[in-house]
Amino acid sequence: MPEVSVVSIGAMAANPDWGETEPVRTGHATTTLVRSGDATILVDPGLPGRILVARLAERANIGPAEVTHVFLTSFHPDSRRGIQAFGDAAWLISEAEREGVGAPMAQSLMYAMEREHAEQAEALREDIAIMERCRAAEDSIAEHVDLFPLPGVTPGMCGLLVSDPRTTTLICGDAIPTAYALEHGVVHRGAVDIEAAKASFEEAVEIADVLVLGRDNLCVNPMRRPF
Repeated sequence: MPEVSVVSIGAMAANPDWGETEPVRTGHATTTLVRSGDATILVDPGLPGRILVARLAERANIGPAEVTHVFLTSFHPDSRRGIQAFGDAAWLISEAEREGVGAPMAQSLMYAMEREHAEQAEALREDIAIMERCRAAEDSIAEHVDLFPLPGVTPGMCGLLVSDPRTTTLICGDAIPTAYALEHGVVHRGAVDIEAAKASFEEAVEIADVLVLGRDNLCVNPMRRPF
């Protein structure tokens, strides 16, 4: 049966749940490890690589070479900051996110080059190189580990649905960022498509017994919680 464990709990640069409107910390996604069969899947390596490698050793007693796949729920920088530390792994992202983010990045690079914005162009080239390395993920990454599209916050945001006979766990990325957002039905204010984000939020709550939140810990779905 698959195993799910949180390697690092994320944080929002500015957390609207706490009334913050400007960044007050470095944002980073919650990083999750999924083991199923021969696959060891790291989801959203949001911390710098050296820190994340240390966390993996602390939390799972493994090194970066043992990670077979890296999956990004979105291409947001907070979700991929440490990805270069896992050069031996297959890098995966949803096809919708790859297409929805990749084309605008290429256009932005052309714009920056035309206006001789050298630093911006270099940063975009680095992002595009990472995107080009990311393959479009198949519907199933490993046994009992399936893609679960959650578009709205980004064009092709996608979670991972991990199933066993007793429990369904959804790693949902920023589709549901925090426990406060989950409890109060709050949709990410920076969503590119608010209506799609609301629909994805509802689908996540409908299907999962346990949710791994984008900037928080894992928690029991409040709709399934015993009273």
